[in-house]
Amino acid sequence: MSPATPTETMTIVAARALSSDDVCFVGIGAPSAACNLARLTHAPDITLIYESGTLGTQPDVLPLSIGDGLLAESALCTVCVPEMFRYWLQGGHISVGFLGAAQLDRFGNINTTVIGDYDHPRVRLPGAGGAPEIATHCKRCFVTMPHTARGLVERVDFVTSLGFGPTGTERAQLGILTAGPVTVITDLAVLAPDPHTRELTVTALHPGVSREAVARATGWRVQFASEVTRTAPATSEELTVLRDLQQRTAKAHRAQAI
Repeated sequence: MSPATPTETMTIVAARALSSDDVCFVGIGAPSAACNLARLTHAPDITLIYESGTLGTQPDVLPLSIGDGLLAESALCTVCVPEMFRYWLQGGHISVGFLGAAQLDRFGNINTTVIGDYDHPRVRLPGAGGAPEIATHCKRCFVTMPHTARGLVERVDFVTSLGFGPTGTERAQLGILTAGPVTVITDLAVLAPDPHTRELTVTALHPGVSREAVARATGWRVQFASEVTRTAPATSEELTVLRDLQQRTAKAHRAQAI
């Protein structure tokens, strides 16, 4: 079996952060891959919730969007979107919100709206969806994304979803009681907020990744925790399950496109 790629390592490490006890609000893309990998390996009883209102869904392949019909086919039940947000999310029933980001700054604020000036952007991104509510109402928030200086920036161009705020203090000042972005998993490392400053610091490096590589790929002068660990290499089981999932997904979506 070929070694894990950086993206596979990111997905596997992100999956390990979840447990069977979690009720997880799942974002599309990398978060969905990580959450379903967890379900298919060490966390079979995890409850996955997607924004379209599917509760306890167990898709055989990864969805193309929150509205993908396969999510409803395997769900325990579906509810309307207002009920999903008002009762399940705002009611405090979801333990983990798992999000991706186009830009993430050193205080965990997420941008999925625009790159550049809001009125005259260089790139217009997909937008917020339910991410702002997920970021503030889930008990904890995990973020997964590629590690590049263009993506991990000192200050996001637009705050779509609140982390700890522009200075790291605004979340508390606004009276938001949920924990916020407690873990950021990239294809190079794992970061967590400093308990005092709330600035994201490197707590673990993936196999074969150096501190210098992480520093070069980060858009601010990133700090390292006093004790930086190494994430465990991907196991053969994790790689087999993930690759099978990705292959099934590619095959299914090719068939749909014909």
